[in-house]
Amino acid sequence: MRILFWGTPTYAVPCLDSLVATGHEVVGVVSQPDRRRGRGARLQPSPVKCQAMELGLPVWTPPSLRQDSILAQQLAELAADVFVVVAFGQILPPEILAQPGLGCWNGHGSLLPRWRGAAPIQRALLAGDEWTGVSIMAMEEGLDTGPVLLERSLPIGLCDNADTMAQRLSRLTADLMVEAMTLLAAGPAPTQAQPTAGITMAAKVKTEELWLPWHETALRLHRRVMGFYPRAVTRWQGQRLNLLATVPLLPERAEELGAICGNPMMAWAQTPWPTGQPGQVVAVAPGEGLIVATGGGNLLLREARLASKTPCRGTRLLQVLKAEVGQRLG
Repeated sequence: MRILFWGTPTYAVPCLDSLVATGHEVVGVVSQPDRRRGRGARLQPSPVKCQAMELGLPVWTPPSLRQDSILAQQLAELAADVFVVVAFGQILPPEILAQPGLGCWNGHGSLLPRWRGAAPIQRALLAGDEWTGVSIMAMEEGLDTGPVLLERSLPIGLCDNADTMAQRLSRLTADLMVEAMTLLAAGPAPTQAQPTAGITMAAKVKTEELWLPWHETALRLHRRVMGFYPRAVTRWQGQRLNLLATVPLLPERAEELGAICGNPMMAWAQTPWPTGQPGQVVAVAPGEGLIVATGGGNLLLREARLASKTPCRGTRLLQVLKAEVGQRLG
């Protein structure tokens, strides 16, 4: 089939690669414009644009799709059978949605209708969901409201973060989209309308959400660190400290922690550590990190990045922070 691919971040690259590798004719790629990134704030193309250029595919990077009749005409002239959209970053207007004969299909990183919107992975982790997945959905004017062609689920582990889940969901999206294209090529494919119950919205993450409120429980704080990885932040001795890996030391989940992190962690979860004020260091764990009091239970801080320094873990983290019992985060 003739496919026009829409995508921007690294998350979308495996899907583009899989469509090309399975013999589909990708007639072009639409991605977000080059952005200023990194040191020196130099203009850099998106990961999808980079890969498209590597594959020798034509690329369009419109700043806006609204009222761009020239772009709409150029895309129509490609005569694509189907549009495939994965994490593109703009809403497709009706005149573009109507172009391909076999429709526009979106690979969305959640089990719809749960977590419609911009940040499904982050919101699933923050909510403590035990399962997530990928939905291949027919696009319409509503935000992630279209009927679902294929859906596949994945478990979320206690120590999964936004990066590990994105990698797994990205690979699943690629596999499922190839399967979807096979179904569409064979004839009309049956879809299922999304349920009207269980709708939740995955709002874009706001900067103020990234700051850790130490009065929350250890489990809630851990979910923030995992869900907002690598951006969850607090203060340490007047400097920004990004938390990258934590473990909630919960006696009721000691067995699970032992299975994930090893038997020592199971024992630590069952240890009656000293109590303290939320954000206060109550123990220094040699070779592991800091044990910090919260609004409910203790949180082991295993990996972090102080100011603009390199991320550090375990013994190195303790050396960098020079932490002592009684000091406070936040």
